[in-house]
Amino acid sequence: MIEVMAALAGIQTAVKLVKAAANTAKDLESLGPVLGQLFSAKAAATTVVQQSKSGGFKGSAMGQAIELELAIEQARAFEEEVKMLFFQSNKMDVWAKIIARAASINKEAAHDARRAKEAKARRDKEIDEIITIVLMMLVVFVVLGATGWFVYEAMQQCNGKCGFQKG
Repeated sequence: MIEVMAALAGIQTAVKLVKAAANTAKDLESLGPVLGQLFSAKAAATTVVQQSKSGGFKGSAMGQAIELELAIEQARAFEEEVKMLFFQSNKMDVWAKIIARAASINKEAAHDARRAKEAKARRDKEIDEIITIVLMMLVVFVVLGATGWFVYEAMQQCNGKCGFQKG
């Protein structure tokens, strides 16, 4: 699990890097790597928030939740600033392509997660079926063995004098 403080530090560091790079960058394309760090940090913080919903926080959940939500809000506001940088430099089509590619990547990641979940469910089902078959075979062998043993013991008690042996 990603630590809450690491997620916060990641967002704050990425925002500082992007702001510093934006001040020194000659063109928008040179901001690519630091923008990638910003959005990766934002995704990590969002993951921490999602984990918190399942009880992933240790310590003061309220304090950590407040800090994370504020950091995510700061990243979202900064994302709007980045979007405006693209718009001001007349690169709206590039921003639209970025948004479309991000949506495509997210969609593919969701499909991959679904496929992995379905594969795990299939595998679990196959394992359950194998266990059931093995247990059923074991029960059949035990029942047949017990029946054979009882028949053998009954035959031994008769010593050839049983009613079904008279001929």
